[in-house]
Amino acid sequence: MQMREDALPSRIIVSRELAELLKLLAHPDRLRLIEELRLGEQDVSGIAAALDLPATRISQHLAQLRTHRIVEDRREGRNHYYRLTHPGIAAWIVEALEFVEVRHRLGESLQINEVRELWTTDAPATSS
Repeated sequence: MQMREDALPSRIIVSRELAELLKLLAHPDRLRLIEELRLGEQDVSGIAAALDLPATRISQHLAQLRTHRIVEDRREGRNHYYRLTHPGIAAWIVEALEFVEVRHRLGESLQINEVRELWTTDAPATSS
């Protein structure tokens, strides 16, 4: 029983950290942003155009993701380019679609399958 008691503080810390990550991901724009960055490094204007969102909104979301080390950036002149620090997070989000599918089995499974196909289709990474 001693081992379980010793592991309890670690489990609490890990659970809190995971909860913080899930809170960060709990925004549709940030999920779409991560999905877009699975293709590779992109600049803010390219992401904004791909997601049909204002660049200022994209920048705000990227700042939050950067603070939590989900993305990292590099500067080239006036341009900022972003990439996922752990590209596997995009695959993890696609895996989560299974749980959405269960909840919305009636009427929406076609849309979920379309999103899964779109998000898992490999496209050539854009080079900057």
